[in-house]
Amino acid sequence: MNPHRRRWLLQLAAWPAVGASVAAAAAARPATAASAAAAATPGATAGEALAEIHRGRPLGFPRDHGAHLAARTEWWYATGWLGRLGEPTHGFQLTFFRSRSGFAQDTPGRFAARQLLFAHAAVTDLAGHRHLHDQRIARWNGAPGAVLGSASVEGGELRLGPWSLRDAGSAWHAQLPARDFSLELRLVRTQALLLQGEAGYSRKGPDERQASHYYSEPQLAAGGRIAMPGGAVTGEGRAWLDHEWSEAILHPQAVGWDWVGMNLADGSALTAFVLRRRDGSALWAGGSWRPAGGTAVVFAPEALQFSAVRRWRSPASGAAYPVHWRLRTPAGPFEVRALLDAQELDGSASTGTVYWEGLSELLDARGRRVGLGYLEMTGYAAPLRLR
Repeated sequence: MNPHRRRWLLQLAAWPAVGASVAAAAAARPATAASAAAAATPGATAGEALAEIHRGRPLGFPRDHGAHLAARTEWWYATGWLGRLGEPTHGFQLTFFRSRSGFAQDTPGRFAARQLLFAHAAVTDLAGHRHLHDQRIARWNGAPGAVLGSASVEGGELRLGPWSLRDAGSAWHAQLPARDFSLELRLVRTQALLLQGEAGYSRKGPDERQASHYYSEPQLAAGGRIAMPGGAVTGEGRAWLDHEWSEAILHPQAVGWDWVGMNLADGSALTAFVLRRRDGSALWAGGSWRPAGGTAVVFAPEALQFSAVRRWRSPASGAAYPVHWRLRTPAGPFEVRALLDAQELDGSASTGTVYWEGLSELLDARGRRVGLGYLEMTGYAAPLRLR
């Protein structure tokens, strides 16, 4: 997951123009999850909406690269790095979110906020010690080809203003002209899809209902161009893409999570996450290990442990993030270490969250770099809350 990922923390109050009207409508006309989901999806019954997330549901592609409008929240999340001669110089992160508002289901018109679309993007410049980020948000009535943005239900095609992420069969293509930078990326598939959890059904808490459908695409061959103040760079590297959708909310004791997605140099892939209580103890954990050309091993919650080694305090939010971790996993012990401490992202103008997400290295028991990927940490600036 990014159990966040995650970002199912779409706090609508952070966008006054839509958030206030959504909250007011919800108070005036409460709806059950089933009726809201059915109304948000043309032709869907309440039963079909609730059945969208369940154990044993087979995932089919390319359809499941697309949006699942009956589900409460969904995201497509790509991270990676570009560099030269196998050494990273820049990291990148882009995420598209979709949230079913439960509002304006019977209201006609293209501006009815039946769905909300959000997007985050960030670039890390290692040599320049810079981390730049941007965000976008728009209403969406659920119709294809909407002016402000849309998410295809037929396959992986997302658009939010000039930002786009598109599945072209053998690769994902992304174009994000942001405020202080721009990304033009191609992420070419080199391995089979990695279905997380039980064939894509991924638990996110002790309650069976706290689950999502979740798959990853590790070891994507990344290439493209990153433009930043001072010039543009082109390069090649590796990337990771997650897609996850859920009807559930976080467990009431969960305040945030820590997540890593790591591409190893030998072709293996490591996923690990833990959801934390307020006192820092683990409420739930999970992940997987897939060796190159092999079958994934799914981690039981009790088999995974995160231990903080060093923290960095953000001067902007005051949050103290562990930027160096020790991991105990069924695949062996590892360390995860940020390549730049200052990789905090302020999403308060869209999703309402402030979190840390950045390019990091994976070390083996002897301290040797064996992989690169992204570390994400939420709930440190403030406990996560769902509206």
